[in-house]
Amino acid sequence: MSDGDEAARERLRRWRLVLGGAADESLGKAEGRDGAMDAAMAALYDAGPAEERPAKRSAGLGGSAPKVARWLGDIREYFPSTVVQVMQADAIERLDLTRLLLEPEMLAAVEPDVHLVGTLLSLNRVMPDATREAARQVVRTVVEELERRITQQTRAAVTGALNRAARISRPRHADIDWDRTIRANLKHYLAEHRTVIPERLIGYGRRSSAVQRDVVLCVDQSGSMAASVVFSGVFAAVLASMRSLRTSLVVFDTAVVDLTDELADPVEVLFGTQLGGGTDINRAIAYSQQLITRPRDSIFVLISDLYEGGVREEMLRRVAEMTAAGVQVVVLLALSDEGAPAYDHENAAALAALGVPAFACTPDAFPDLMAAAIERRDLRAFAERLTEKSTTA
Repeated sequence: MSDGDEAARERLRRWRLVLGGAADESLGKAEGRDGAMDAAMAALYDAGPAEERPAKRSAGLGGSAPKVARWLGDIREYFPSTVVQVMQADAIERLDLTRLLLEPEMLAAVEPDVHLVGTLLSLNRVMPDATREAARQVVRTVVEELERRITQQTRAAVTGALNRAARISRPRHADIDWDRTIRANLKHYLAEHRTVIPERLIGYGRRSSAVQRDVVLCVDQSGSMAASVVFSGVFAAVLASMRSLRTSLVVFDTAVVDLTDELADPVEVLFGTQLGGGTDINRAIAYSQQLITRPRDSIFVLISDLYEGGVREEMLRRVAEMTAAGVQVVVLLALSDEGAPAYDHENAAALAALGVPAFACTPDAFPDLMAAAIERRDLRAFAERLTEKSTTA
């Protein structure tokens, strides 16, 4: 068989798997491993009402936990982990498998990921004791993976920013910030020598054990923010482990909960959240204001889709008060890998008019965002770069 024939055969095989049993007559029946893959996809994507299913393809997982557990094992065998995570999320949504996730044998079969953690956290209050430990293990697996992904980058970015922000006027030669020194001394440029005579040196500060910045993360825990809650909890724990920062974590719906005391264990932090419910951003900001005692050295990060159920005018007034006092205010519409989020455009525009851009941020970009906030850089330019990247992607 020629290479062209082999390529054509592979194309037909792929189309057969895409189209499912409806393609049996023209493309043949899937057999062996292909047949098993086809059956796994059929169980999920052909599992609508009986009258809507293709006549030639049987499907459905029903409400049987053993059957679902076997299916979860099958997809982990036949598909890569990224595809497995998508299929799991689709199964929870399309087949209403949320109830089955309360059974320990189900949790043992699933592929842990951020979206699954979000679903488990939303079930936290109704989860039976027999399931809770299995759920904690799933959450801990995801948290440990996220920590491996973000900890080193976050520490490096934040530490570097703190060192650059702690300027000294008589630096050692190795500590001179030449870019800022030259800009500060341009008026002393000698044309005949084509050089700048620096009358004032600006340098990087040495690392200090004292608390240099106060960081308050204020996170919306409404149901649409599930992935953002997970990433925020892990980032908060990483920031709290740095002695140069004083980190607070506040989560809110219509009530406000301070989880700062739990930051030593991000799993406890996540189980302290309660996904779902309404939103009162104004109340959450009012509480967070009480935590800010050094405005010029404070960073306030609000993570919310900005759908306000509280008093909008007061919410905007409080943000204006914080910025006027010198607080570096950051508003993230999402902290996740999920792409462009849904959000309240009117409130986002009102915040932008106050000089506080609202934008989505991926977890990989968050360390650099924190560095920019520490150095009090213009976050509008940072937001524009992130928006351009997401649009290009």
